[in-house]
Amino acid sequence: MPAHLSAAERPRAQPLRARLGVAALTLALTLTAAQAAPPNEPVIETDDVQRFYALYDANGGKPSADQLQHYLDTGSPGLRLFAEKRRTTGTRIAEAIATQPQVYTDARACAQALPRVRARLRAAMDKLGELYPQAQFPPVTIAVGRAKPVGIGSPDSGVQIGLEALCAARVLNPDIEDRFVYVIAHEFVHVQQPASMTDAEGLTVLETSLVEGSAEFVTELIAGEVAYAYLAGAVAGREREIETAFAADMDKTDLSAWLYNTTPDKPGDLGYWVGYRIAKAYYRNAPDKQAALKRILTMTDAKAFLAESGWTPGMKL
Repeated sequence: MPAHLSAAERPRAQPLRARLGVAALTLALTLTAAQAAPPNEPVIETDDVQRFYALYDANGGKPSADQLQHYLDTGSPGLRLFAEKRRTTGTRIAEAIATQPQVYTDARACAQALPRVRARLRAAMDKLGELYPQAQFPPVTIAVGRAKPVGIGSPDSGVQIGLEALCAARVLNPDIEDRFVYVIAHEFVHVQQPASMTDAEGLTVLETSLVEGSAEFVTELIAGEVAYAYLAGAVAGREREIETAFAADMDKTDLSAWLYNTTPDKPGDLGYWVGYRIAKAYYRNAPDKQAALKRILTMTDAKAFLAESGWTPGMKL
């Protein structure tokens, strides 16, 4: 999801019983930039998570806004960029902790999955590098923020993930490990997309859906599943109806009916699913799959791409 993301910023997790202290958390977060890594192995930086929970515990789970601002100001380059792009401040984190305390408590349990996430992401990045030799693999920064967004990724900023936000976004995928793998892979795809550098404001439903849907398709190609796993169930039996409505709306610049509208009670973001289907149709119809993948990732003319894809509402894929 590019920097304007917030398809699943709002969902909150169901309570988790596992609890980790700082020592156990540090042991679990073994994914550091200091490790020597092959070019395609994802470097996952987690020092900011350890710093946050050390501060959190030292202040009885209620660090002050000033203390949290210091956490941001002295954080990793990835954290500082994440905060700048998503307007995160110490005050806003303090407010989120006060209003959503369970999110920050539950987030610690997610750290147990990170070593396995790293191993699976290495396989996915190897696959991406094999299929798309021009691929870039910037570090992934996992940090703690204001309970949103889940993550951002773009060519100019790399990948940043909000630990507490992604842990709480159960609507995406109930399995924490799968959720991390597919969301981070999705953000890595955005790093390869020049179109993801463009803010969504002013873009059409088609243009934005193709950016997000293409990221979903490539995530499935390299990692085995899409990040927004719930969408298949949400559209089942209504595929032609949904895509016909999409075709009628695709030139609109009001994205609210199709993108960034998921809530815990009502799954949305159907534009992701339609964009995924258009990208998949293009790939399946292309005789040269490597050239097709490059076209999907570097696509800038949405209407031309749609015409070339062969997609029609309700088509079988």
